[in-house]
Amino acid sequence: MADDTRASPGGDSFMILRPATPADIAMLHRWESAAHVAANLGADPSWDWAADIASPAREILIGEADGRPIGFLEILDPARDETGYWGDIGEDLRALDIWLGEAADLGRGLGTRMMRLALDRCFATPTVAAVLVDPLARNADAIRFYERVGFRPVGPRRLGEDDCLVLRCDRDDWVPTGG
Repeated sequence: MADDTRASPGGDSFMILRPATPADIAMLHRWESAAHVAANLGADPSWDWAADIASPAREILIGEADGRPIGFLEILDPARDETGYWGDIGEDLRALDIWLGEAADLGRGLGTRMMRLALDRCFATPTVAAVLVDPLARNADAIRFYERVGFRPVGPRRLGEDDCLVLRCDRDDWVPTGG
């Protein structure tokens, strides 16, 4: 997966996605323990940031608005995921995880811009047919967010110890940023 960043002007800020580095681990730990994030992480254990950053199956990215880190984004190739989280899943898919680190950044359109950049990044690989997300089934706000940016429900699924709703954005339904 590429180390390039994709940039998006919009609103009053300029946004990029950049690869996370070991220097980001303390910030990622702080973000994952924030009440608005922790409430929606589910029962799975916390992230192993050093291993996740080094994994060839995933990109761990930091969203920055005007140079300020605002959020976390993971792009996972679920067929190559060493944890087996998604089970027996086909090739040519990506799975995303996203959160904004600070509660003050919620509701400002930053997550939408990060997600659009993530979809652009996923679909830049010509063989990627669709992108999946798996919010907790009880997380109505996240489900509405994903539907608003182009995901459609596939159905409920138990992943790990959590009841999730899997949603999918197919290449044919994706509208590139600026498109």
